[in-house]
Amino acid sequence: MGQKLILVRHSAVEIDKYRPSKEWRLSENGRSLAQHLAPRIANYNPTRIIASVEPKASETGQIIADALGIPWQTAPNLHEHERSKAPYFERKEDFLTAVSHFFAQPDELVFGDETANQARVRFDTAVRRLLTNHPTDTLAIVAHGTILTLFVAHYNKFPPFPFWKRIKLPDFFVVNLPDMTM
Repeated sequence: MGQKLILVRHSAVEIDKYRPSKEWRLSENGRSLAQHLAPRIANYNPTRIIASVEPKASETGQIIADALGIPWQTAPNLHEHERSKAPYFERKEDFLTAVSHFFAQPDELVFGDETANQARVRFDTAVRRLLTNHPTDTLAIVAHGTILTLFVAHYNKFPPFPFWKRIKLPDFFVVNLPDMTM
């Protein structure tokens, strides 16, 4: 079996419509779900957790790392696609429409402050830097649904929106290195 990279979507959050989503923290249920996810991730023998600096991802990473007894840290440029100035969507349907347009028009600025392709390239560059800096580790990277979907869909050549709709809070998937295929 070749080297693997474990990609983890953060756990369930406490939604605060008056704060940007990048400031949201895990809910009590989210902390419990992250704890229960750790043994499933352990099957892939991660040796280090690296999380986005956003609280929901760094909390998820710390919970999993503590449960597995492995080191963890945060790293720049693993954050969700930049959308701190986007409004809070009261209706789930409106949020789904915005995300659908984001994926469907990857070179257009349609939702947030960076295009889908800009976000994917930023994240891809950060992941490759981490892999270079930790060549002997099996990394588990804790990030966010949209950015992880962009990354995985790019390398696996599938439509991003249906995949994004299927992943849970929290969730994980494993890709093969160096080609990033599932």
